[in-house]
Amino acid sequence: MTQTPCDRGVLAAVVSYPGAHGGGLVLAGTVLGSSLAFIDGSAVNLTIPVIQQQLGGGAAAAQWIMNAYLLFLSALVLVGGAAGDRYGRKRVFVTGVILFTGASVCCGLSPNLPLLITARAVQGIGAALLVPASLAILGASFDKQARGRAVGIWAGAGGLTSALGPVLGGWLTDAVSWRAVFLINVPLAALAIGFILIGAKESKVAKTGPLDALGALTVTLGLAAVTWSLTEAPERGLTLLPVAALVLGLLALAAFLRIEQTAAFPMVPLQLFKSKTFSGANGLTLLLYAAFSGALFLLPFQLIRVHGYPAASAGAALLPLSVGLAVLSPLAGGFSARVGPRVMLGGGPLLVAVGFALLALLADEPNYWRGVFPGLATLAIGMGLAVAPLTDAVLGAVDDAYEGAAAGINNAVARVAGLLAVALVGFVLVAPSGASTTQANAVIASGYRTAMIAAAVLAALAGGIGFVTGPPRQMTAPSPRKRAISPDE
Repeated sequence: MTQTPCDRGVLAAVVSYPGAHGGGLVLAGTVLGSSLAFIDGSAVNLTIPVIQQQLGGGAAAAQWIMNAYLLFLSALVLVGGAAGDRYGRKRVFVTGVILFTGASVCCGLSPNLPLLITARAVQGIGAALLVPASLAILGASFDKQARGRAVGIWAGAGGLTSALGPVLGGWLTDAVSWRAVFLINVPLAALAIGFILIGAKESKVAKTGPLDALGALTVTLGLAAVTWSLTEAPERGLTLLPVAALVLGLLALAAFLRIEQTAAFPMVPLQLFKSKTFSGANGLTLLLYAAFSGALFLLPFQLIRVHGYPAASAGAALLPLSVGLAVLSPLAGGFSARVGPRVMLGGGPLLVAVGFALLALLADEPNYWRGVFPGLATLAIGMGLAVAPLTDAVLGAVDDAYEGAAAGINNAVARVAGLLAVALVGFVLVAPSGASTTQANAVIASGYRTAMIAAAVLAALAGGIGFVTGPPRQMTAPSPRKRAISPDE
């Protein structure tokens, strides 16, 4: 998995909270808590082809293993942050970790796909609570002198766990079982809860409005209906149920926008989209992360099912992407200051498009260094150049008072992009009824190439948006709290 501009922005927003209480236990607890979601998100992707082989199910079932988690995380992450502010970040963090861990145990012990998918949905709810709360606890627990170093350690540890996630997931799947990928969360969660209960003081915002429960319910129902429609349509066709679900989902999302216009404390302050830079940055995020998430969902199927890679090797194959991002993202801020964010926001996605084109062109080559590495290396360079300037564009386009909301919106946009992209994967992944393993693998190989071409087009469009709407120069002088980098789950 990769860091997203949204997570980096959320960190930039939360570390502004003042606090005098600090300590290694708090830092360790927040790192472990966030790592639950980061490792789970990156490691589970490697297990899906194996889970599908053992528990059965078609392409739609494989998609729901990922999308049940993404759906609730995408829809509720903003509410999770607000809940921590209102009810106490320590309390919400512990609640989220317990919920996430209980669901992880259910995932690891699931005898069938329906129970596994249901448990994945509960994991998403837990992650939506623990991720923003972990960042807020970190920001509230250290004074100004210690905060920068703590944030740097947190970001570095998070980047390391995200990079190791695919490798760990592949190794556990080969050496033990795919179930171990979920059950390993239990000892990590126990340590995270213990450290936070002992080391962290409770913190909350003194004056905050009610949670936007109606908005959260409406956007969840809308995204669920649209996702179900897009996931089921490849197998069911344009029949009544998928079409009706799509219409109802779009109506619910329209109602959500109306609710946000009139709510006293909205999840999404719509006035922020009056800024061309803010709207453009989120449009770029939607296209770029849709391309990235859909392509990376398919890559393990191509490596494991088509080319016969062991799960551990497929996980290790993604290491250059994670390492490249970790190295380039901190440097991209300096490049952006010299050449301007517009060049980075346009050029980075165009390089990503080239990477996807290389993966499509070399799809039939089973050798990793000749068939996969060139495309992934190019992807890493392009994403590494784009992520940091994208965060600065989002935060620089709004007043300081709206930085948290802006970062949260961009966070949600990136996750929704992944949700919808994985839902659409079924259109290139569904094999004919009764197809043999060889025929099913041929469908995967063909669909993989088609998906990479589509991803290249989306990334190129994102680059066009970056060139048109990106700020030509640094919008505001970068501050230390805008320079932190955090990994994605």
